[in-house]
Amino acid sequence: MKENTHPNYHKVTVTCACGNSFETGSVKDGDIVKIDICNKCHPYFTGTQKIVDAGGKVERFLKRYGINK
Repeated sequence: MKENTHPNYHKVTVTCACGNSFETGSVKDGDIVKIDICNKCHPYFTGTQKIVDAGGKVERFLKRYGINK
C-alpha cells in the first residue's frame, strides 16, 4: 500500500457567525473553520422560516386548484 495518499484527517473547531462553535473532523488545513450559518441560527431549524408571497401567487394557486387553506 502506498504511503501519503490520504489527506490528514484531524479535529477542527467550527465557528459560526452567530457565535456557536462545535468540534468535528476535517481534512481542511488549519484548526478553525469559520462558517456563515449553522443549525442554531438557520431559519429552517429555528422555526422562523417565512414563505415570501410575491404578488399573491400562492392565493392564485390555491384558488385555481380549489384548495382550501
